[in-house]
Amino acid sequence: MEDRHKTAGSASVVHRTASVLITFFLVLSGGFVASSPKAQETGGTAIVLRLEGAVSPATADYVTNGLEIAAEREARLVVLLIDTPGGLDTSMREIIRAILASSVPVASFVAPSGARAASAGAYILYASHVAAMAPGTNVGAATPIALGGGSPFGANPEEEQEAQDSAEEVGEDRGGRRQSPRNASEEKAINDAVAYMRGLAELRGRNAEWAERAVREAASLSSAAAAQQDVIDFTASSIDDLMRKADGLTVQVGQSQIVLETSGLVREAIDPDWRTRLLSVITDPNVALILMMIGIYGLIFEFLNPGTFIPGTIGGISLLLGLYALAVLPVSYAGVGLIILGAALVLAEAFAPSFGILGIGGAVAFVLGATILFDTEIPGLEIYWPVLGGIAIASLAFSLLVARLAMVAHRRTVTTGAEEMIGARGKVDSWSNGNGYVLVHGERWKAVSAASLAAGTEIRVTGRDGLVLKVAALEPEHSASEEGRREP
Repeated sequence: MEDRHKTAGSASVVHRTASVLITFFLVLSGGFVASSPKAQETGGTAIVLRLEGAVSPATADYVTNGLEIAAEREARLVVLLIDTPGGLDTSMREIIRAILASSVPVASFVAPSGARAASAGAYILYASHVAAMAPGTNVGAATPIALGGGSPFGANPEEEQEAQDSAEEVGEDRGGRRQSPRNASEEKAINDAVAYMRGLAELRGRNAEWAERAVREAASLSSAAAAQQDVIDFTASSIDDLMRKADGLTVQVGQSQIVLETSGLVREAIDPDWRTRLLSVITDPNVALILMMIGIYGLIFEFLNPGTFIPGTIGGISLLLGLYALAVLPVSYAGVGLIILGAALVLAEAFAPSFGILGIGGAVAFVLGATILFDTEIPGLEIYWPVLGGIAIASLAFSLLVARLAMVAHRRTVTTGAEEMIGARGKVDSWSNGNGYVLVHGERWKAVSAASLAAGTEIRVTGRDGLVLKVAALEPEHSASEEGRREP
């Protein structure tokens, strides 16, 4: 009976304990289930990226990586702050491809006030799911500059006439100015850019007519005018204002229509990593040019002084970094050829001195090659004149240094080899019948002379025929002056 009560009491304790645990679990589950919709309403992250300065390979790398991070973190929105004068066509298209393939909606925001989305920035703005601008900003001027390249020698007259005829067939544009591309290559680039811009406009439901004008006429709009003409979705004073206005918009992400829920998102800024910052530095045309010069001169100094290692190591690293920058930047083959020619001339001056002629020619080739190496009309890819001046001064200084060393070496008396024996002084050791032996530089040489010499006579070497020296008696005044120079 007592055991039965104990058993019932134990069962009651177990039952109560289980009931408490189940109740606690249900409370937690209910709390989680109840809080989940609320978290979905107010939670979520908005990734903030910054596109500042020229659109370059470093910028493309940063934006594409940022979009991948946003997808991994399942962010609700990516806010791309834009302030750019334009940049490279290849980098721009890489960014646009990443935006179009992104699983996270992208809201491009031209901000802060005073910023612009010019040239490549206008294309990126049109490609974004949401386009917004802050007051006091502008967009447009999307005419391609060297878009897709072109012949370095220009178009032939037939191509130019074909382009002119095509322009006349199109007639005057909406701004009242007649379209007249300078050559067929330019016309192809403009038509390609127009088709690309209109395609983006049609994809996002924006003003395609103005998009074409932005390309053909380099048209620009302020933020208010852009909103009125359906170029952008709206204007916003801040990122919070943008997310508040974007909330509820329907956008197409991939093949799906998504209603944005952006109100109250937590912002998270992603800064460029060390790789992007390094790429941004070395792809600056001025830095790339300086790295090339350091690399070339470092290797030249290493060739002149083998075994020092430091110039060769620094030069090799700098040259590889410079070549990488040239690989990702649009360069002129003529400029590269002139720089290679300049390096060859400077190297020839170092190994076969021409008293500065080759070196000065190499310096001129360097400067001319650097001047036309990059397309200076592309925003952000200008070569600064102080950099060109520094390269010119360094090249000329090196050439003059080599020329001066060559002149000094040319005037210096020969101290080694067979030529050094000419003019050397010695003493007759023994002599008979026009020939004998002399002591020169502590060595005993067979010698001949037109004069009769006596043992102990001071002589001077006037020539050499194999191992036989031609000598002549040293004049008394020369001998006396020589003895005077030897006295302390």
